[in-house]
Amino acid sequence: MERRILWAPWRGEYVSGKRENKCIFCPPYDDVNPEDRPIVYYDSLVVVILNKFPYNTGHLLISPVRHVAELEDLTEEELLALMKISQQSIRILKECLKPDGFNVGFNLGKVAGAGYPEHIHLQIVPRWIGDVNFLTLLDDVRLASQHYLKVYEMLKPHFDRLREG
Repeated sequence: MERRILWAPWRGEYVSGKRENKCIFCPPYDDVNPEDRPIVYYDSLVVVILNKFPYNTGHLLISPVRHVAELEDLTEEELLALMKISQQSIRILKECLKPDGFNVGFNLGKVAGAGYPEHIHLQIVPRWIGDVNFLTLLDDVRLASQHYLKVYEMLKPHFDRLREG
């Protein structure tokens, strides 16, 4: 049987272990190149970043602005802001990407799969019927249907309206 190769060169940055020297969730947020940090929204309490290495198209990372690792260390104000922007983010993803469902949750600690265990973040992963296909079964490969910068361009105007409103 002939082996076929699925090329995803943009994943090279992730698997090579290259990381920013600073926390991706911490300020500054202004004038950040979306290729470096695709920030779609921020305010005084929360930041929403489109995952550059998504489990699925439209995968969002939502964190408090304050650098904090533990869920139990969040203030009530931060918890409420995280939930409100999560709700608004799901509305935007439904409108723009039309997923069939979502996975929403925290990975708390490195052992639980947190890529940045030092700064807590909530993940919202849009899901479509049939999105976990044979690629995942054969070799832990996921297929993102659109490049993250295209998705960024699609979502950003909707999040900008939240800041204006």
